[in-house]
Amino acid sequence: MKNKLKRFLFLTTICLFVSGLTGCGYTTRSMLYKQYGTIYIAPFLNKVDITQESFSANKYRIYRPMLETDITKKVINQYLFDGNLKPIKEQTADLVLKGELMEYRKDPLSYTANTENVTEYRINIYVNLSLWDTRENKLLWQENNFNGNYSYFTSFAPVNVSMGRTSEDAAVTKAIEDLARRIVERTVEQW
Repeated sequence: MKNKLKRFLFLTTICLFVSGLTGCGYTTRSMLYKQYGTIYIAPFLNKVDITQESFSANKYRIYRPMLETDITKKVINQYLFDGNLKPIKEQTADLVLKGELMEYRKDPLSYTANTENVTEYRINIYVNLSLWDTRENKLLWQENNFNGNYSYFTSFAPVNVSMGRTSEDAAVTKAIEDLARRIVERTVEQW
């Protein structure tokens, strides 16, 4: 009886080991075709319409100077960090990513009990994107209103959320990081 149990445990261990080696086919590598190895990130263009009249639906739209430049820098850095596509000059790149900053919003999420002060905001950054194959001069994909965001608590937030308190500048940086991460994922993962 002991020999049968030992043999069963041995065979079960071998089967689990072999199935672990074969895996399920999931990979974290890029789904891009091998023909693409480099990318040029065109400077993001500022298309925020600051001349638009204010009404209730857009009263939280605002403009931050140089936001499009910060987005461009963070996207380039995120491609460098990811490593699937190497950012290079436009003349020799396999792909070109073009982007337009369309909107920057600071939406209130919660207020103090007397509703006089905002305790939590969400920063939303919306961009339009397009990815081009430079060899065939072909649009690979285009996405409008692509979003990166970050929520943060203000100094009016209750004491129990003091760990989440941050400045608006730090929250904007986090929202740009979220946007850059999502852009790179959209490019290389092709879900």
